[in-house]
This record gives sequence, C-alpha cells and structure tokens, in this order.
Amino acid sequence: MTLMGRLHKGWLTAAPGNWFSEFTPTPNPSPQGGGGRFDWQVARRRPWRNAEANAAGSPSALWGGARGGGAYPWNLVCTALIVLALSALPAQTASLSVKRGVNLDIWTTWPQEASWGEPGVLSPYPEWRKFLKASDLEALKADGFDFLRMPVDPAPWLVDSAAGQADDLYAAVRDSARMVNAAGLKVIVDLHSIPAGPGRSIGTRELMDDTGAFDRYVDVLRGLARALSQEDPSKVALEVMNEPTMGCEGADANIWSGRLKQLFAAARASATRLTLVLSGSCWSSAEGLSAIDPADFPDDNLIWTFHSYDPFLLTHQGATWAGDFIQYVTGIPYPPYAVPRAELDAAIDRIKAVIDENAPWTRRSGMKAYLDELLAGIDTKEKLDAAMEKPFATVDAWARRHGISPNDILLGEFGMIRQEYQNPHVVPAAQRAAYFGDMIGHAERHGYAWSAWGFGGAFGVVQEFEGRPAEPDVLDIVRGLTK
Repeated sequence: MTLMGRLHKGWLTAAPGNWFSEFTPTPNPSPQGGGGRFDWQVARRRPWRNAEANAAGSPSALWGGARGGGAYPWNLVCTALIVLALSALPAQTASLSVKRGVNLDIWTTWPQEASWGEPGVLSPYPEWRKFLKASDLEALKADGFDFLRMPVDPAPWLVDSAAGQADDLYAAVRDSARMVNAAGLKVIVDLHSIPAGPGRSIGTRELMDDTGAFDRYVDVLRGLARALSQEDPSKVALEVMNEPTMGCEGADANIWSGRLKQLFAAARASATRLTLVLSGSCWSSAEGLSAIDPADFPDDNLIWTFHSYDPFLLTHQGATWAGDFIQYVTGIPYPPYAVPRAELDAAIDRIKAVIDENAPWTRRSGMKAYLDELLAGIDTKEKLDAAMEKPFATVDAWARRHGISPNDILLGEFGMIRQEYQNPHVVPAAQRAAYFGDMIGHAERHGYAWSAWGFGGAFGVVQEFEGRPAEPDVLDIVRGLTK
C-alpha cells in the first residue's frame, strides 16, 4: 500500500521498527492542495510509549537522544516527510474498484408499511434475501458481473410501525452484504430512498422538504455506516442517498450540496475506511452531478455516481408511475430508425389513438405534440447517439474540470423497461439488448463503471415478475463482454 493509501485509511506505519506512529489525515481547506485535488495534514498522533519506542528503534533514539534533548521535534519531522512524499504522489482512487454490475431489487412483494412490525415481514432485509440463494448470486458472477448495487429502503428506520427493529435491520443489511461478498462479488450498499405512495408515509420528497425528517435520515445513514464500518473496504462501499428530488441547478443545487456535506460527514465519521458513493441533485442526473464542487469533499476515497435513462421516451414505455404521458406510449422500436419510416409512423399513430381514447381531453393535443417533438430528437442514428452521449459528455467535462479520474465515476443506474406490471406489452428482447449494449458502450468508452437496473420486475434483466426468468438477450450482452 502506498503512503497515500495508508494516509487515507487513517493510519500510517513504516518499517523498520514502526518509525512512524499513527496519524489521522484531515482535509486542508487551503486551495493549494496537493495535485490540485486534495491536501493532507497530520492532525493527531498517538503518543509513543517511550520504553517500547526506544526498544524498537524509536524516533528519539534514531535522531540522537530522548525527546526534548536537542533532536528536532519528531512530529514536525514526520509532517515534513509526509508533505514531501505526498507532493510527489498523485491522488489515489477509491478503495473499492468496480467495473460491471447490476442493481438488486429494493422490494419484491412491496409489503404495506402498516405491516412492517409484524414478525417476518422485514426479516431478512432487504427482501430479496427471501427469494435469492447463494447460487443465484454466484450465477451473476459467472455471467460477468463483478459487483452488485444493493438498494436498501431507509423507510423502516423512519416510521413508527417498525420501531424497535433498527439494530436488527442494520445487522441484516450487513449480513446481506457479506452474502454478496461470499459469492465473489463486491457490493455497493445503496441507501435508496424512493417516493412515498399508497401505503407509504415517507419518501424522498418528504426527506427533502422536512428538515426534521432529513435529520432522522442522517441518523439512519450514520447507523448503517457504523454497521458496515468493519467490512473489507475493497469489497464494500456505501452510497449515501439515491436520487435526491431537487432541482438541477441554482438554489436547489446549492441546498443539495449542503445536505450532501451533512451526509458525507455522518457516513465518514462512522465508516472511516469505506468508499463512499456521492451523487448530485436532480434525481442523481449528470446535470446534478455537474453542479457539485468536489473540493467541498476533501477525501480521495469517493466514487461519484450519476444515472441516465435517456431517452426516456424509449426506456419507460408504458410506465404508469412515471408521469401522465409515458403510460400511453408503447410500441416504439429501439432504435427507432431500425424499421422503415412507414412502420415507425404507424406505431406513433397507434400511440396517438390511445392518447385520444384515454387521456384527459384538455391534454390530448399537447401530449401528441410532445410525442412528435421527442421522437424528432432521436429518429436518426446521429440524433439518438447524441442524445445518449449527452449525459456522459456532461460528466466527462465536469470530471476533467475537477481532476476526477474515470475510475472514480459510476453510471449507477440505466435500463429499459421490459413490461409494466399488468400491461400486456412486452418490449422485444432484442431491442432491449441493443439498448443495453449501446449504453454499456458509452460507459466503457469513457472508462466508467456501470450497474444496470435491475435484477427483476418491470426492468428485469435476470428475472421478470414472480421469479420467472427474463429473456437471456441482455445477459448475453454482458456475457459477451468477458470473451
């Protein structure tokens, strides 16, 4: 391990004879930081036990006498040596190194909040552990994934119905991470807030709008970080919040930056060795990430993440929970230019007929015009490629501006719906595979790690609903990457 590596883990030991005592790094607020990214200063040193130090070859013996007897003050000497060494070293990347992953399901059966206090409802946690075995995780490793992003809903820690289960839930999450590691996979434990809805009293919006609720969330993050703090930092990381629902720029972005500092501080204080995963506002979009100043987070053990489901018109066809327009849209092929224009136009006409039949009459003309506008932006290869590349270009420009390595950037979510629940339309498997192949290509050309959404359900790439296997086409794309 390099000197920088030992420092960012919070300790430093050098042979022979443990010449250096333990140090804790602290960020230097000076803009003159090493390498343009981070600077480090010695904050405190564990006192030497003089007898043990002298027996082992202590600094005072090595530098000509007991402390205070004419030798240079050892803490100043060490500080000078460290500064000189760090000035010659580039900033180190995160402890956790990942490449290709998939998101596990946050819930499978979606039990109502009122039932969370009943025996067995939340145990084991997260819920996927009730349905997946070690062999299922090992199969993902064999398919070519090297890590899993493990969404963990924070709501059970925030509501009265699950009161008294906090410690058990923390332990269950830790055990779930260990189960993933035992299958040969690394894991990002993702504290994954989601919108409130029927049967759910608290979600991402409530956390953003209510400072009391946000403060309780910070406490949950602190507890989860503490539970994971002793895990292997080369195998486990912690993501502090999923998709904050705030604006992409301006005042909202500034507010989120302040809250992200709170989350970062709480997680880092409780888990000093783990890689932390941070995102911008605006639903963890590229635009939200580009509004973050990494200098506000002086720590080189970070991964920066963003999500992209562009183009939304194609990736969310038929989704009833994603707005009042997209639920009427099904049957647009991917890529749109892959079929004759007459066939594409016929698909659009069918969608417009569904809008005329089902949408509120005051919205119909606007929805149809919006459909035409969105399609016009992606109906050729050049336009579609540009639309899909745009978030990557945004993140790339931000990373170059701030000296962030591609190795420290994660496309944390991307995906294409297979089938909305109870909707008969199924997106053809070959089209989904083409989309996943294109998105993976964009990510890997930029040198970014990625994790596909998701394991099962409406967007499932491994399973569809009720544990049934999904078509193998998307997994075949991943399997082909390792050949």
